[in-house]
Amino acid sequence: MTALLAFDDEAALARALGAALGITPQFVARHRFPDGETRLTLPAVLPPQVVLLRGLQQPNEKLVELLLAAAGARELGARHLTLVAPYLAYMRQDMAFHPGEVVSQRHVGALLAGAFDTVVTVDPHLHRVASLDEVLPGRCGIALSAAPLLGEWIASRIEQPVLIGPDEEAAQWVQAAARAHGFAAGVGRKHRRGDRDVAIELPPLALDGRAVVLLDDVASTGHTLAVAAREALAHGAASVDVAVTHALFVGDAVASLHAAGVRHVWSTDCVPHASNVVSVAPLLAAALRAAADGR
Repeated sequence: MTALLAFDDEAALARALGAALGITPQFVARHRFPDGETRLTLPAVLPPQVVLLRGLQQPNEKLVELLLAAAGARELGARHLTLVAPYLAYMRQDMAFHPGEVVSQRHVGALLAGAFDTVVTVDPHLHRVASLDEVLPGRCGIALSAAPLLGEWIASRIEQPVLIGPDEEAAQWVQAAARAHGFAAGVGRKHRRGDRDVAIELPPLALDGRAVVLLDDVASTGHTLAVAAREALAHGAASVDVAVTHALFVGDAVASLHAAGVRHVWSTDCVPHASNVVSVAPLLAAALRAAADGR
């Protein structure tokens, strides 16, 4: 028997994942004290196999709760503990670019490896490491991709689109989304001068009169995608839509995309957001079943 635990702010994905697994999710109760500390309450008895669903958007608050929940689950009976983190934070900083910088990927990975036996995530931002296992010393890391699912969604909405990644780091997701449907695809080059100061050089593709979809793993401020959308329209694109795995979209990000001429914004439910159109629950469930069969 396996238990599925989740937090109430991710109830929709928890129920979808539970339905795909044939498990009724149970929710971690939280009480926030006036001083900012949190009391967690888990089911009083847990089976040996426990899956804990927790996306790590807004990670500075959630990591403490996650580590407490993992330790509590061990005390209450869990012997094999799997974290399903559809969005895995702190993966971008994988090396020290300047003297004294802390390599957050390494240290967050070590924290999660100390708490969980297996970590399942979707489209982690890995570029200078070969696999998620390297981030989780001594543990099993399973990195899935939602790009083919986004490709299917795009194919159902647009005939012969041009897929463009805003920069070289998006190449792996653009290629995965384009491959099954034979979409024209390419990636741009980003020249970053600051968090909100970037220039995008589009790939040498014929865009005149074409429907362009900008595809990336994550969007936070949306500024890079907005710059790319303006460039695509300036190069003759008939329309520009945006598809992302992780819809962080802080502040007025979506409004800025529409102001830049973006028609539709589509995302997966890895991060709860009004733009969610594709569910990763079947993808996660298949990976969990395969992992359980392999143990």
